Amino acid sequence: MKKYKNFTIKEYLDVLSKKEPVPGGGSAAALTGALGAGLITMVANYSKAKSSSKVIEKKIQKIILESERMKNRLLELVDLDARAYIGIVEAKKGSSKEKNAAVRNAKKVSKEVCTLSYKAIQLTPFLVEKGNKYLISDIEVAIEMLFAAFNSSLALIKS
Repeated sequence: MKKYKNFTIKEYLDVLSKKEPVPGGGSAAALTGALGAGLITMVANYSKAKSSSKVIEKKIQKIILESERMKNRLLELVDLDARAYIGIVEAKKGSSKEKNAAVRNAKKVSKEVCTLSYKAIQLTPFLVEKGNKYLISDIEVAIEMLFAAFNSSLALIKS
């Protein structure tokens, strides 16, 4: 299976739109979270350049590193979710123990998307207070995307 994280946006959307089991909602939720984390990194990079304080600059650098790490992991989860769902499809032919294990594995991926999305949102208050004021709307978009990733993954966990 090709890695979705290496697809162009158009390629990913085209394959997402097909009548195929993967990618699906979990993969899309992880990608949405990665986009939100990416926006946080962008705002932090602009804010670091405008910072007049070494203390603030150091904190912003920490946000850059953390949001970049989260973005990369969420991007990995785009593919891990697809693999986990294929595991569910394949387990339908197996025992109830195999089915339950496959579902637990898929929920583990969704839980990680929730956790990373929540943690990424926690990076934003400092940027709102000390970051580039012209990019507040980008922070708001990042938060909304991360909320969407969190809530979408939560829905998958509950299903």
